[in-house]
Amino acid sequence: MRQVEAAVIGTGWCGGIRALTLSQSALVDKLHICEIRPDRLAEVKAETNPATATLDYHDIVANPAIEVVYISTTPEQTHYPIAKDCLKAGKHVLLEKPIALELWEADELIAIARDNGVKFTIGYSQRFNPKIAYAKKSIADGTLGKVVNVMVSRHLSRNLGKKIANRVRLSPAAMESTHDLDFVFWLLEPARPVRVYSQGAYGYMKALNGSFDCMWTTVTMDDGTLVVIGGGWNLPPSYPNYCATWIEITGTEGALILDDTSRDNWLNTVSGGTQFPMSTMPGEHVGHVFAGQMGPETLHFLEAVLLDRDVMVLPEHARMVMEAYSAADVSAEINEPVDLPMSNRALAQLADLKAAAGG
Repeated sequence: MRQVEAAVIGTGWCGGIRALTLSQSALVDKLHICEIRPDRLAEVKAETNPATATLDYHDIVANPAIEVVYISTTPEQTHYPIAKDCLKAGKHVLLEKPIALELWEADELIAIARDNGVKFTIGYSQRFNPKIAYAKKSIADGTLGKVVNVMVSRHLSRNLGKKIANRVRLSPAAMESTHDLDFVFWLLEPARPVRVYSQGAYGYMKALNGSFDCMWTTVTMDDGTLVVIGGGWNLPPSYPNYCATWIEITGTEGALILDDTSRDNWLNTVSGGTQFPMSTMPGEHVGHVFAGQMGPETLHFLEAVLLDRDVMVLPEHARMVMEAYSAADVSAEINEPVDLPMSNRALAQLADLKAAAGG
């Protein structure tokens, strides 16, 4: 198998994981990294020994030898312009969620990728969680019969929630439940969402960025399946892990309960108290092993390019997820269900909601 030159733009938490993963892969001939913070650039450069390291992503775009680009930048407003430049330059792109902040931006990125014949995917790493993969298998092979209901409850500590909310004015539905909307819609394919009803509750986060502490969203699929997804980021600072998730899937022939609260990895020390290691959604390196989802996801996209296989997350699917959580935001504001695809009235309400939030 041939090797490729790959680049990572934005080497913070997630981008750092991707850069390190690529630096250790035999599929990568040369690695290139870009980061706007000189100190972080130097840190990742020392860790990954890239062929080039730059503060300006245009250097990545202008380098014709680079075929594959991973975009892990924050704030999320940077996703669209950087992805647009990379796709127009004919590069295959994995972009962290969200695909964009506006639906028209998502549509444009999808069109550019299609017109240029390049692969484009979104980083919904939960599809690489073995528990989620098992759920997909159990539904696909008929073990559960016809799925009747899916319930997901995902909650973060407020320390992590504050970190996320400080960089962008997006709701917990857009920033956290987006992962669950993605994999649930994937589990239920070919069914599609047709109606969204959401409610939110204010608490600790309101003073920080005007956001709900948690949102619960009900989605009706076109085959009648009922989906309920709860997402929040207000667990106490002492909560001993980053993310706790509980999933229930019921069908006509069985039920599948998935405990993804990380309570099976329990560390207690004199200095640090109780901790649940390896409880972050992206995962982390543990010696010679990557414990989590983002490492395998990074390599999967590389193999999709090299072997000309389908990407795991189609950008059109990510756009559908974006419209669903956008509808959830509107629904929580107007206290009414919102049909999908969103009507002109709903889109206008979404625009008003963003304008009121200053975004």
